[in-house]
Amino acid sequence: MKFSVVKTLGYFLGGIWTARGGRKRIEARQRKNLRRLVKTAREKSPYFKELYAHLPDTGVLKLSDLPVTSKSELMAHFDDWLTDRSLTLAQARQHMESMDNLGVPIGQYAVFRTSGTSGEPAVIVLSASMLEFIFGLALARMSRRQFQFAKKIERSGTNVIVTGGNGHFVGAGFDLLRQNLKIPLKREFQFIPAEQAIEETIKQLNEITPMASIVTYPSMLTILTREQELGRLHMEPAAIKVAGETFTPELRKRAQKAFPSLQFDILDAYGCTECLFMAFECDCGRQHVPEDWVILEAVDENHQPVADGTLSATALLTVLANEAQPLIRYELGDRLRFYPDPCPCGSPFRSFEVEGRQATVVRVGEVTLSPLAFDLEHERARRVQMIQTSENVFEVRAELLTEENPEEVLEQVIESVGEVFTKNGLPGVKIHKSDAPPQLTASGKFHEVISRPLIPARER
Repeated sequence: MKFSVVKTLGYFLGGIWTARGGRKRIEARQRKNLRRLVKTAREKSPYFKELYAHLPDTGVLKLSDLPVTSKSELMAHFDDWLTDRSLTLAQARQHMESMDNLGVPIGQYAVFRTSGTSGEPAVIVLSASMLEFIFGLALARMSRRQFQFAKKIERSGTNVIVTGGNGHFVGAGFDLLRQNLKIPLKREFQFIPAEQAIEETIKQLNEITPMASIVTYPSMLTILTREQELGRLHMEPAAIKVAGETFTPELRKRAQKAFPSLQFDILDAYGCTECLFMAFECDCGRQHVPEDWVILEAVDENHQPVADGTLSATALLTVLANEAQPLIRYELGDRLRFYPDPCPCGSPFRSFEVEGRQATVVRVGEVTLSPLAFDLEHERARRVQMIQTSENVFEVRAELLTEENPEEVLEQVIESVGEVFTKNGLPGVKIHKSDAPPQLTASGKFHEVISRPLIPARER
């Protein structure tokens, strides 16, 4: 696996050229890249060759002509999914059995797995061309202000990642991969596992001075913000970046207040293991799709497009830069709403907001509730979690600050949760306390509310 600076520069220059041409040039580039990807998939992927066998010639195909694909279906045909027969699922899984191989390429590819929050984990293959795309296009989509700030904090202190460390997850392994490939970036990261006790995380973070930046999940930032507010954490980062979960405006405001050391607005990186550069945030705070190389569709339950300004039931992802492992109209499960108006930043790329990621909403009968409806913070607990065990039954778990009167804490939380259900016409919901500790996903994400679709019979 060899990384090319020249090819990275090509993505950068091509990205600049496309953006300057406006919508006409963006759409032309997207059509050309889509046709190339579909042609490659039909010729080199046995799975896509069969899936597209009934479709007309590639040159006249439109995106809407292509069937939707799912993670479970693609993983069931992994060896026929890839366009390169030299890597099998068995080889990838064997490679990932040892944590010593985290960030170490296997032949011409790097392999990572998704966290498994709603079923079987996906094994994602990254080629050198995907890395060149990520670095080159991300640089092309940076605003001047973002670029200047990145240069400013490059050597201003330690960069920290707090993410899952119990598996081959991209959050922990991407920087190791970059180092193994000797990609010429000056920024290095100190890794802190999200699964460890919060007390240990706080201790480690308090020892890092000066801190240039911290990258973590919004759920972990919620915990760190509260610890900072209570005076147990004394972190002074110049920058914060979040990824992997929904980042609410409320948490943004709260974290900005808790961390006055911030020299830049908190960056929300919308991406996933399947596509690490799926969107870029502008100076106005909107997420934009790099449409020349990524297609993101907001669709309803029947995979039909919804109008701009309408919240989707799910989203479909097409990654035009990944020819080794084609992701074409791949269902994400995220709920998006594209803005109907142009962004004030002036970008020609469409912008959107994320309302929910990967089916995290709570459904009881005909009632659907956002996890944000439940206030699960308690002054005597580090973490409180509510888990839906069946349609009308929930249990509450807590990681307490002290062992004093744990029953009282859980009873107060249960009372608060019950009030939310009652106000929403669900007085019959049963809520029980549990002595079990809160659970994290395999990649170290902490969900305050785990709904039934997120309870994994097996890891995704």
